[in-house]
Amino acid sequence: MAIKVGIVGYGTIGKRVADAVAMQKDMKLVGVTTHSYSFNTEVAKAKGYKIFTIGDVPDLEPNGITPDGDMNNLLDEADVIVDGTPKDIGRENIEKYYKPRKLKAVVQGGEKHKTTGISFVAQCNYNEAINKDYVRIVSCNTTGLCRTLDAVNKKYGITSVHATMIRRGADPGDIYHGPINAIVPVLEMPSHHGPDVQTVLHNVEIFTTALSVPSTLMHLHTLTVDLKKKASVNDVIELFNNSTRIRVVRNAEHLRSTAEIIEFARDIGRLRGDMPEICVWQEAIGVTSNSHNKLLYMQAIHQESNVIPENIDCIRAMTGFKDVEKSIKMTNETFGIK
Repeated sequence: MAIKVGIVGYGTIGKRVADAVAMQKDMKLVGVTTHSYSFNTEVAKAKGYKIFTIGDVPDLEPNGITPDGDMNNLLDEADVIVDGTPKDIGRENIEKYYKPRKLKAVVQGGEKHKTTGISFVAQCNYNEAINKDYVRIVSCNTTGLCRTLDAVNKKYGITSVHATMIRRGADPGDIYHGPINAIVPVLEMPSHHGPDVQTVLHNVEIFTTALSVPSTLMHLHTLTVDLKKKASVNDVIELFNNSTRIRVVRNAEHLRSTAEIIEFARDIGRLRGDMPEICVWQEAIGVTSNSHNKLLYMQAIHQESNVIPENIDCIRAMTGFKDVEKSIKMTNETFGIK
């Protein structure tokens, strides 16, 4: 029987999860929510998704959209809710809506780890989410760090990590945030990303810093990793090539920037031009020559899409599907991830 999934919050993450759920053979999309009329509701209608209202939404019917009910009707039909609402609202929704109905829910990285007690990246800690009621998908930056560091840790062991997040100032469709003409450092040490990584990779020592720049396309990370075993550049390239949801990109392909990576994603036909894989530049992988125990690399993170596969795998884990490799394979096939 298909897992019935409802989407609360049909924005950047919610609409992508809705499309991903609709592509899964073992899931059924019950519907999505809206609190106002917008192009998003027009798109949902065009795709045939049921639309449920949050509160009074008087501007739907004048614009030709008849809602299929309200949020309570959506919750009545769903087995699992994916909550893509803004920061803190997911936590409130758990207490107000999901717990009273004993309804399972996935929340996003804007919520704190303590909201659910379990933070999730499929290839790292899938088993922790099996049969759980509430699980948090970590942020796009934390997901990116966890994917590559988990692969490195399993092969070489990690003594410590120092990483800097060069963060996009806003999503492409965001007209309210910046910066426009500034580089803005995060004035806390460490940035929140390091402690967040440890909610998934519990035994990895990591220190992170972060800054925001005037770009909307992707984040970029620079990492310095002290290893327990010696490594070589070619071995690390092979490791990343053989690790799920990581893509090694090369200067020879003229993939030298975040802009070219997004253009590449569009050209290979990815929905919305998304790149859910973590892109590691081959030429930016280095190993110190004196000890071969220090690894350096750079990676690009598509903030709008890299957490979407994690939501799908998390739904399966929470509903008792125990085969992590099979779940990841099923999800990857629907995304066209090799």
